[in-house]
Amino acid sequence: MVYVTSDIHGCYEKYLRLIERLDMKEADTLYILGDLVDRGGGGIEIIKDVMKRKNVVCLRGNHDYYALIFLKRFAVQDHIKEENRLKDVFRLWLEDGGAETFSAFSKLSDNEKHSVLSFLDSLPFYEELSINGQRFFLSHTVCEKAKLLDIEKCSILDFLIGELEYEKCYFEDMTIVTGHTPTGFIDPAYTGRIWKGNNHIAVDCGAVFGNPLGCICLDTTEEIYID
Repeated sequence: MVYVTSDIHGCYEKYLRLIERLDMKEADTLYILGDLVDRGGGGIEIIKDVMKRKNVVCLRGNHDYYALIFLKRFAVQDHIKEENRLKDVFRLWLEDGGAETFSAFSKLSDNEKHSVLSFLDSLPFYEELSINGQRFFLSHTVCEKAKLLDIEKCSILDFLIGELEYEKCYFEDMTIVTGHTPTGFIDPAYTGRIWKGNNHIAVDCGAVFGNPLGCICLDTTEEIYID
């Protein structure tokens, strides 16, 4: 079975309960569509756990992307004389939940820091799958339809902070699966629940904001929720 979740945002206990609930066998895979860290306090613990699991695959979210940049520059290399603009962005990251990640990372040993940074730096931006003859495009988010259809012109930021057009069907023969935007912002009726429409599945249920952590099985379309 292939499962997909996203935007765990440091909710370590919900993550562990999901892993327990799925009870994955060797042939099963869980895809996490980015944003393991920030806001919740357990992001580093989630990373350390994921690195030990062969059947958990992570894609890169915007929070993982910025965490890599700032942890490397300010928690490892200690760039005291960074230009003011980067320091300003660093402060914004801290205010948007990065402070939890920065604090936990700073307490790691040097070897653990290196492993976490290497892990974050290795995360891909998207993945294409075929399951039982059905095609899926997995990413933290995607850009507008016209640009994604010519994917060679996309930048990495299109898969991190792109503004997805939920009202449009991008592909007739492929389903897009994303996180990034809590489903309640797509349609308030889906707050805390997985949203489906226009050959698109959105799985960020807003776990860090008190909603369940959502997960879907792509083989069966079963929806799983961890409170």
